[in-house]
Amino acid sequence: MSCTNKKHILEIEDLSVSFLQYENNRSSRQIRLPVISRLSVSVHEGEIVAIVGSSGSGKSLLAHAVLDILPYNADISGSIYFQGELLTHKKIAALRGKEIALVPQSTTYLDPLMPVARQVRGNKTPENKKRQKTLFRRYNLGEDVDKKYPFECSGGMTRRILLTSALMGNPKLIIADEPT
Repeated sequence: MSCTNKKHILEIEDLSVSFLQYENNRSSRQIRLPVISRLSVSVHEGEIVAIVGSSGSGKSLLAHAVLDILPYNADISGSIYFQGELLTHKKIAALRGKEIALVPQSTTYLDPLMPVARQVRGNKTPENKKRQKTLFRRYNLGEDVDKKYPFECSGGMTRRILLTSALMGNPKLIIADEPT
């Protein structure tokens, strides 16, 4: 089946992101720094789309714009639709981490003071514990990893832990920021 026969899961139309910042260290004059300009992207169900660019080109900002987690000084325009519905602040807050999940670029998203399995499963329901264990097995994270803290895990393990965390809610869309 071609992508044209599949439903859009994510549509981004004319997205622009800019930041209000001071002109330089000695000035109190503020300027707008454009980072993403009039970007349009369409993702269909079952499709993998890669946004490729050099470091600092705005790939992480795009992910954060979709998830509505940009910093306070960001200005965003354009439209973002999920399964045909326009995303508002309230709607994306309800979907974030459930139907739309992020695999973050930085391993600092993990709490250094909490064992990783507890972070991945969130609440301690039997269903969450079972799902976390299943995902850990699927991604070759042994039972010994459950009680480890992030600093006790290798970089590769930490990436897999972040992936399992994103998959916990069985999302319809996964945004992988630096998927390697």
